[in-house]
Order: sequence, then structure tokens, then C-alpha cells
Amino acid sequence: MQQFDVDFHIHSRYSGGTSKDMVLPVIAKQAELKGLDLIGTGDALNPDWLKHVRKNLTEELNGIYSSPEFKTKFLISAEVEDYRRVHHLLLFPSISSAEELMEKFKRYSSDIDKDGRPHLRLNGEQIVDSAKEVDALLGPAHAFTPWTAIYKEYNSLRECYGDNTKEIKFLELGLSADSYMADRILELQEITFMTNSDTHSPWPHRLGREFNRILVKDLSFSEIKKAIEHKDNRKFVLNIGLNPREGKYHLTSCSRCFLRFKLQDAEGLKWRCPECRGMIKKGVSDRINELAMWEKPHHPWHRPRYMHIIPLAEVISLATGIGTITSKKIHERWEKLIEHFGTEINVLLDSEISEIKKIDPGVGKIIERFRTGRMKYVSGGGGQYGRPTLKEIGDNFYGMGQRSLNEF
Repeated sequence: MQQFDVDFHIHSRYSGGTSKDMVLPVIAKQAELKGLDLIGTGDALNPDWLKHVRKNLTEELNGIYSSPEFKTKFLISAEVEDYRRVHHLLLFPSISSAEELMEKFKRYSSDIDKDGRPHLRLNGEQIVDSAKEVDALLGPAHAFTPWTAIYKEYNSLRECYGDNTKEIKFLELGLSADSYMADRILELQEITFMTNSDTHSPWPHRLGREFNRILVKDLSFSEIKKAIEHKDNRKFVLNIGLNPREGKYHLTSCSRCFLRFKLQDAEGLKWRCPECRGMIKKGVSDRINELAMWEKPHHPWHRPRYMHIIPLAEVISLATGIGTITSKKIHERWEKLIEHFGTEINVLLDSEISEIKKIDPGVGKIIERFRTGRMKYVSGGGGQYGRPTLKEIGDNFYGMGQRSLNEF
């Protein structure tokens, strides 16, 4: 049995809002620097992206694709949007499986040839029916976000997937939640949680910002399926990702000016911001409180530990006080660390703190802080990312130094 680091969910340059650099040669090179063993291709229902995949990759073993030029391997994956704007993540056993599903979906989509994330005139139960016909696996993508998630639209998996709920074996937590939050929800006790980047950019502060460490016999679709279903000692051994306070939708906030609100105030204001009249979006933290059975998480036997990390460029930014994480000075220090430790994941997760401090004491101190749970954060919300901080700042809500609700 071996451990592998996997990011199942990314997008290609054919999805809206993505970098033109989201092509396989660039993605693979950056994934190797990150330390990822396997990545989902993303956008496998787009014919132009599938041509690019076929041109650059060949099947190596049971659904795993590779190239002599790339160390990182690929699994065929895609994301779709259903008729209620709920997003679903698909994992395919082969390129031909994705092609077959693409043909099935063409009659239900007006943009499958144009968008990497196609919109379908189907509900969740119908999409699972089609996925089963091609032996693909399906689960909710970024399950709690307030725009395009299952728990934005429904109060349970069954409301979305109907009789196919039994087919749902995994759920993607998204950047604004972690297993400590989601394991307060009773219906998710048997579900495997995934932590994926959903990245639109190939650079290592985005690619693999969340990933999974799995234990399998080898990298193959069948072994990954066993790990998802926690069978035959195959399993997810670690979920790795941002502290959910860094997610764009963690707190209930205005989607225009990002003012934070307590849930009762947002409801009293009828979800309109009193400062800018923007729409207030319910935060993942408040939504999970509504769905939760328990005040504290109940972790089932198969649930791995969740490790909060910070991308290395952001760590260096904190250590140096340089605010632009793409600056030359930050990149030079990043390269020095990668040259010594091999990959970003080795620096963030696996190398001894004492060894990191020898190379870069400032970076070592911050990594020690987040590994031991002593990092501080300013929470995100309304579409604005949160951020790690070395200062005791805290979150400022409407009514705390702002006008109070009864003044309106």
C-alpha cells in the first residue's frame, strides 16, 4: 500500500474565468513542483479540452493517464451545473467514458461545446442516472457555498439525488468548510470528504491549495474508488486545505462591500446591505449551523484528520511583509525552499520544522504555527477571501462600531 497526494478538481482554459495557462504542460510542471501525484483533468465534457488531453496523455493503468514528459499523472474529471444551478463533480474511468457521457448530455445542454463546466437541463437524480451508465463517480462540488452548491438549494442529499442518493459516496467540502464543520451533519457520516482546489490557475498558491492524501495499492481508478468507499483498507488518510475562515463564503456577508453580518441581522434586513444595498449572502458557517445535528463534530470511524495549511507563497509573504505574493522577492525565496526540499508539500507538511528553520527561519516559524493550530485569521465572506495574519485582529460584524439594526 502506498500514499499519494491528489487534487481531484481543477478547470481548464475552456472554463469561464480561468487562466490561459491552464493547459496540461503548464499544469503538470506546476503540479510536480507542488508535490501532487495525481490531478483531475477537469472539463472532460468539453470536446476541445478532450482533444488536448488525448494529444498530451495516454492511458497508463486502469483510468490513469500520463506522459513521459510529466511526472504527475491525471484522472479524467469534470464539473457540471444542473437546472437548479447546483454543481456536481464527476470522476471517470476513461476518456471514452467521458466522451460517451458528453454525447448523452448534448441534448440537454446549449453550451457543452463552449464551456468547460456545462449547464444541463437535468436534475441531480437524472445526472447520476447518466453517470452510472458510463461507470463514473459523482458527488456534490463545493457543497456549502451560497451560489452553486447542493446545500444552497436543498436541505438534504435526498432532496437533490432522490433514489440515487445511495450512489453518492463523496462530497467536496469547498474552501469555506472543513470536516470539523461538516461532521456536525448526520447524513454525511458515511460520506467521504474531499478537499480539492477547484483552481482556475496553475500556479502553486492555487493548484493543490487543498488536496487529499489517499492510501491505495496503486494509482488506478478502481483503487481510488475503493478509497472513496473505504473498502479493503483503502482510504483517505488526510484532508489538507485552507482554514475555512480563508474561504470566500465562510461568514454571512455583503457580496458588494463585504460587510459581515450575524445571521439574525441579515434576516432582519431582508438580505440587503444597509451600507451599499448589495445582496447579503448566507455564509457557510451559518448554513452548517442550520443543518447540524450536533454542536460539536462527530467524526465517523473512516474520517481522516483535517490539516490546515497555507500556500507557501502566502507563508513567505507573512514572513517578509511583502504583500504581493507574485513578487520577484517572494518567488526567489520560494525557489530556494523548493530547491532544497523538492516540493511545496514537503515544505508545508512533511519536512522537520528544524530543517526548514535552517533554510528560512521566518518561514519555519509560520509553518510551525499553522501545523500546531496557532495561526490567526481574518474571515472571508460574500466573495472576498479571508487571510491568515500574525496579529490579533478578529472579525468585525455589522453593529460592532457600525449603525445598529434598529436605526433603519
